[in-house]
Amino acid sequence: MTQDDKRQSGRVSRRKFILGTGTAGAAALAGCSSSGGSNTPAETEADDDGGSSNTPEPSDDETGDNETEDTPTGSQSGPGTLRSGGSSTVYPPANTASSYWNGNRPADDAEYWPWEEYGLDNPEEYALADYFAGLYGFERRDDANPPFPWTVALSHSGTGVRKVRDGLVDLGNSSGNVEDELPDRDSYEDFVDHVVAVDGQPIVVSSEIAEAGLDGIDGQTLKDLYKGRIDNWQEIDSSLPDREVLVLGRVTGSGTRTSFVSNVFDNPEEETTVANRYGQNQRLAQAIAQADNAISYLALAFLDTDGVSPISLTWEGTTYTYEDDQNGLDSQDYPLSRDLHMYTWQGTDNREAAAIYMCLTEFGQDTFVAPNDYFTLGESRRQAQIEKLPDQNPVWE
Repeated sequence: MTQDDKRQSGRVSRRKFILGTGTAGAAALAGCSSSGGSNTPAETEADDDGGSSNTPEPSDDETGDNETEDTPTGSQSGPGTLRSGGSSTVYPPANTASSYWNGNRPADDAEYWPWEEYGLDNPEEYALADYFAGLYGFERRDDANPPFPWTVALSHSGTGVRKVRDGLVDLGNSSGNVEDELPDRDSYEDFVDHVVAVDGQPIVVSSEIAEAGLDGIDGQTLKDLYKGRIDNWQEIDSSLPDREVLVLGRVTGSGTRTSFVSNVFDNPEEETTVANRYGQNQRLAQAIAQADNAISYLALAFLDTDGVSPISLTWEGTTYTYEDDQNGLDSQDYPLSRDLHMYTWQGTDNREAAAIYMCLTEFGQDTFVAPNDYFTLGESRRQAQIEKLPDQNPVWE
């Protein structure tokens, strides 16, 4: 878990966070596009059963590494398509950002692209993607399309960091640290870590269990559940239903799972005992909702799923509650908090920098991160991340 005392200053307020709930589901289930008007994902992971779905699904096997064939993009070679992929947790803000980028709306569309509110430098003649790409030397096209398209694939964090390493994507989306996702590497110097948001991973149960009176658990109970030491809800509280506990989780290779076991057990490779593992947060949320006896961890962006109820977690004497202003899931001390990453490989080229910078501006944080129910970066963290990017060279200067 990242402990950063700078994180709090720019977080959305709890009120704003709660009001934002309800928009995440649509964004999370929408695909990305290579042009502004399509919701078809640019790349998906195949299902084990060969079936198809409107929501792209990776396999639910232990590794979740059912990868499609890709051709290396040569990310340092020029303004080709910017390809990103990986974590289903990072997918909602990344997908929202790519949709805005590919739409490339003009500056006079103030509701969509309110650049004046963010102190940006005179982009009134530039559409959204033209402006951010122009900061890094890219000229406008003659048509309304962005200087280059941006696609977002949906798989797992482990897949994202491996593909960026192998040159198959430009941005490897991951909700876990690369050190945890690829623990056997001797060096991580070639990975450049761009943090774009923060997720306060909640513990959730099926609504029937919450309605029966469970409003929280402690850290030891959480560990016992994921070690298979608790079988029935009445072992937690005798007032709860005499019903088997259905412990659920994400597949190995998922950054959500890696972060969870790392934070709970201080070991990203810790073995856990669960009834079923799911390849995506949305499928996990659906499974919790469809059961009447489930418990799991989940990414914040998926809490609006009907039938899923967050509960509090008491850790080392402090109780963290979803709607608590002081000890909420956005507290820097919340044990399941984690950064959301867009990794680049062997430096960051100008295409990658333009997209990441857009996400790191106040506009990007307020438009892509907060509405998907994640926490925005504080001002000092935003600036630290921006300093990792190449120097800007605006085409209009």
